[in-house]
Amino acid sequence: MRFDIITIFPGFFDSPLDYGILSRARKAGLVEVATHDLRNFTHDRHRTVDDRPFGGGEGMVLKPEPLFDAVTSLDVAPKLERQPKQETVILLSAQGRPFTQSIAQELAATDRIVMICGRYEGVDERVNEMLCDREISIGDYVLSGGELAAAVIVDTVVRLLPGALGNPDSSRFESFGADDAPQEGASADGVPRSTYGAGGLLDYPHYTRPAEFRGVSIPEALRGGDHEAIRRWRRRMALGKTLRNRPDLLDRIAISDEDREMLAELRLNLENGRE
Repeated sequence: MRFDIITIFPGFFDSPLDYGILSRARKAGLVEVATHDLRNFTHDRHRTVDDRPFGGGEGMVLKPEPLFDAVTSLDVAPKLERQPKQETVILLSAQGRPFTQSIAQELAATDRIVMICGRYEGVDERVNEMLCDREISIGDYVLSGGELAAAVIVDTVVRLLPGALGNPDSSRFESFGADDAPQEGASADGVPRSTYGAGGLLDYPHYTRPAEFRGVSIPEALRGGDHEAIRRWRRRMALGKTLRNRPDLLDRIAISDEDREMLAELRLNLENGRE
């Protein structure tokens, strides 16, 4: 996979790309990330990338000419021809569609992603209409520019690529992960599985040694070797955390009869002030 990032601050990406999973994936040849300085595609001595908005208003807007020249220089297929070529061009802006794990999975199936980092008050809308396949926001807040958003998307997508993680199941058994069926069988070490795909829920809490820390012990269900008890506890905790922090997610996922029973009890506990 290749990422091309168009920005007025290419040096911003020197540090985020040099650590952890991203660094290992680049060294292993799984992904290539290139940054392109938008000012290199200007044609005046001041290297101007922005101008005042028509209709008045505060701030400045990124001009279309440098952005069109920058994308053209990357030899990207025309907008209507990109899907068969597994290429996509993304505009990063606060007005975009919210970035989610499902979008990350879609992007992980492509071969090349070009990202345009917005700045100032925004980008000339003709760039969005004529060049971009998607307009994406990483949250309901306003950043100074799209560089942070681009780094977030690169990190989220790269960890989904085969070979990027030490254990390929790590991206399944976590918040927002895909669902799977209990009948899939044993875990890698041969014992009955106590973990299944999150199915769009938030992840359950995790504990490690020591079993008791500053007077607080790990949950009793995790102490024994009863994998069914562990599975039920983990599912209950995932449902509870989702109910407390992101109840909107519960409307988007498949709920089993067992889940409904757990949720009914969890909602009652919340109403009565109990966790």
